[in-house]
Amino acid sequence: MTASVERPKPIRFTDLADPVFPEAAQPMREALAGYGSILQLTSESLLATATERTGLDGWGDDSFRERLDVLTASLREEAGLSDVGVAMVFEQLVGNLVNRLRLEALIAAHPEIEDIEILRPIIICGLPRTGTTHLHNLIAADPNLRYLPYWESLEPFPAPDDTEQTRRDRCSTGLDLVDSSMPDFKRMHDMTVDHAHEEIQLLANDISGMLFETTYYLPTFAAHYKSHDQGPSYAYLKRQLQAMQWLRGGTRWVLKSPQHLEQFPTLYASFPDATFVVTHRDPVEVTRSMLTMIVYASRMACAQPDPAKIARYWLDRADDLFNGCLRDRDVLPPDQSIDVRFTDFMADEKGTLSAVYALAGQPFGDDVRTAMADFITEHPRGRYGEVTYDLADVGLDADDVAERLGAYRERFIAR
Repeated sequence: MTASVERPKPIRFTDLADPVFPEAAQPMREALAGYGSILQLTSESLLATATERTGLDGWGDDSFRERLDVLTASLREEAGLSDVGVAMVFEQLVGNLVNRLRLEALIAAHPEIEDIEILRPIIICGLPRTGTTHLHNLIAADPNLRYLPYWESLEPFPAPDDTEQTRRDRCSTGLDLVDSSMPDFKRMHDMTVDHAHEEIQLLANDISGMLFETTYYLPTFAAHYKSHDQGPSYAYLKRQLQAMQWLRGGTRWVLKSPQHLEQFPTLYASFPDATFVVTHRDPVEVTRSMLTMIVYASRMACAQPDPAKIARYWLDRADDLFNGCLRDRDVLPPDQSIDVRFTDFMADEKGTLSAVYALAGQPFGDDVRTAMADFITEHPRGRYGEVTYDLADVGLDADDVAERLGAYRERFIAR
């Protein structure tokens, strides 16, 4: 008989506005602060650094430069970055630009990449805390499908002298920083070298999408994103998937991102033969936990987090996403899309997965079920303990949130 493992007790964050970092994180944070204090967060510096590190200068479509200018200005003027934050975002953006240079070089050397078809992907669309991560992980456990592991999302196109192991090691080092600075983040979202990650990491290589605003307060950049057609960036995403499929194989992708909720027309136009899985949960529960997670994570880069300001901003963005789903849900064809309520999924995981697989026309045999069961055994839910969420901790009122998001709840949650 296997002994039961006692899980850590639930916690409630009391330092959201005035973060307390573990002593073990201080040396690494001090080193990053020293580095960040000498950096220039400008497009010119970022582009020059990426070119210097790769020896490459082929950027492809230059439209990303305008977005980079808007983003760097927003980071300097609005984000309230600490020196640690400057170092983090500088390296993040240089990494995005390096990926861009390496993609162009790879396709120039192997133009046949652009003939590869991205066929019938399974795309999960839903806000954080709606069951998307668990559903994504389970489907990604299917050995017959191709998913995006975290290490590959960060460095999808290797340098000539890189191995998979060197990229995995660099990813692990970055996760060590996150875990040492935010040891309770894994209670909300467990990040590992191999976990199934979101393609907004790839959209960031086009200096587009929601990834940057999940870490930094960037209202101007977000407004720029929302006011521009995302079709070219989704085409760029597809181009990256072609290259990654050429490099590491796979024939059918499982993808996932909350951003898709406000981009259904673009998403469908980009992947017209996809199966779309749209997840739903009571919007008060979603915002309660999502906003707390984002505010907690803001300590990594922000000099002085303002929980109420960040929460108000993300309530607005959640409203955008919920309304996008309300507005455009019917764009996704009924014979290619399915709605999954969180409560139904939690009550019947196998039934939910069976329905998704049936719609997708994907075999759901014993090998798949065994792989999923093994994943659940190896990754028990709540193994790191849970977080007690309260909207009052981030300056919001649950009744106000419920009223504001009532139309979404009425259509997708109420029975």
